[in-house]
Amino acid sequence: MTAEQAGAASHEIVAGWHDIDWRTAHQNVRRLQSRIVKATQEGKWNKVKALQHLLTHSLSAKAVAVKRVTENQGSVTPGVDKIIWDTPKKKAEAIAALRQRGYHPQPLRRIYIPKSNGKMRPLGIPCMSCRAMQALYLLALDPVAETIADPHSYGFRPKRSGADAMAKCFGLFVRKSAPAWILEGDIKGCFDAISHEWLFAHIPMDKTMLKKWLKAGYMEQHTLYPTEEGTPQGGIISAVLANMTLDGLERALRKAIRPTTRKGKKAQVHLIRYADDFLISGSTKDLLEQEVKPLVEAFMKERGLTLSPEKTVITHIDEGFDFLGQNVRKYSGTLLIKPSSKNVKSFLEKVRTIVKKNKQAKTGNLIRQLNPVIRGWAMYHRHQASKETFTKVDHAIFLLLWSWAKRRHPNKGKRWIKEKYFPTTETRKWMFTGEIVDKKGETREIRLYQAAMVHIQRHTLIKGEANPYDPRWEEYFDQRLGEKWMRSTNRKKLRALWWYQDGKCPVCDQKITKETGWNIHHITYRVYGGTDTLANLSLLHPNCHRQLHSRDGKETEPGIEKCLEEA
Repeated sequence: MTAEQAGAASHEIVAGWHDIDWRTAHQNVRRLQSRIVKATQEGKWNKVKALQHLLTHSLSAKAVAVKRVTENQGSVTPGVDKIIWDTPKKKAEAIAALRQRGYHPQPLRRIYIPKSNGKMRPLGIPCMSCRAMQALYLLALDPVAETIADPHSYGFRPKRSGADAMAKCFGLFVRKSAPAWILEGDIKGCFDAISHEWLFAHIPMDKTMLKKWLKAGYMEQHTLYPTEEGTPQGGIISAVLANMTLDGLERALRKAIRPTTRKGKKAQVHLIRYADDFLISGSTKDLLEQEVKPLVEAFMKERGLTLSPEKTVITHIDEGFDFLGQNVRKYSGTLLIKPSSKNVKSFLEKVRTIVKKNKQAKTGNLIRQLNPVIRGWAMYHRHQASKETFTKVDHAIFLLLWSWAKRRHPNKGKRWIKEKYFPTTETRKWMFTGEIVDKKGETREIRLYQAAMVHIQRHTLIKGEANPYDPRWEEYFDQRLGEKWMRSTNRKKLRALWWYQDGKCPVCDQKITKETGWNIHHITYRVYGGTDTLANLSLLHPNCHRQLHSRDGKETEPGIEKCLEEA
């Protein structure tokens, strides 16, 4: 697909997956998304509908949609048809086959995953063609959703995270004059209970396609079950539909609740929401019980939802509450946010399970399994007052590994076990250490990651009105991404490359993030004399890297810029 073909009508034939000009394809999609944002801001809903139709029928959007579903983590998980798109030929054929006319979704494949409370959460796995179609329409719906979203909603939205929700929480309760009471809200079976009628009436997208997905049903034990309500957890578009269902609660509270109570005290009603978990602050318990809670219940009832009686409680800030795995509480007027006891217990249980399953494993292999778990947990909690908890967790893991080592050598003394598994290093006297064989076949040392090694860093809260699809916010998001990258990695060469390229892939001109992943590319291959100097390196998206290599049959590559000119 050449630059001229990238925005052509959807009936055009795609010559090959690696012939697609991704730079032009992304630019075409982004340009239409920006126009959708502007039309939404101006309230021109007929124009929004026309632009959405144009986007969902363009070849560029279809290519981007197929690219998304074939590069995410679920790309190797098939639906009921057992089909996956794992070759360039299948991906190119998928773009050509992605047509609205004659499209009939297949039922979802139902699986279950465990929840933290011991229960099982149902997930619906669509087939690849349905995922691609949902991804295609999500490209047209998400700009609208971001434009009309509640400012302080942070879950399953681009450029937002749980860290933003906790940063807002800190800013709300840290002051001495902060609200003292909190309504902890939890929606009972949110995804499974949303009213289809409400969605058909209020979601600004093609109603025919929406109805097909919602009524597709699911397969379990070779039996087809109908779906009369809810959106399937596991569908690409489901999270956005759920967010749009809950959007408007913040505006409803602002409109209905007076700024001051009857006694002349400030109401201090504020909402913080992450997906279907939310909290609402208030100056008094009576205000939350008599005014806020009934309003929330009425808001939810209109959408077919109800609050969970067990999990929806009103709490004083001095007693504290758990939110997104962290405990928020004031101690003698001082606010502290740290990992919750339940979260720490769950994390240590996960570590304990890994260790128990590897009683006979090599030390290096055990460390290789533990490090991502420890690092991921510590990085999630690094924005709060977690240093003391990190130290306690490291000690608990040490005791667990000490028992693991003693069990392997019941006839050896403690000093021998210490020297073998916990040698002294340049930074610590007790460092759990092993050996692994890397991809080159060479043996190297590997050390256990310590949670206490993670530095505590305050997260910068995103502006509530920031919209990643609005060109006016482009510079703001570039600045945030650059700051995040420079804080989150210590690899100097990687940081230098990312900074030199302005955070963009030179092949497709799209942002390189932790989520998209990256490959380090040698412009002149090392086998042909290329070096590891910065002048010979470039950061590329994994797919763009594969695309560049598929075009290359020469001893020395012509370079990034020439490849772009020839694309």
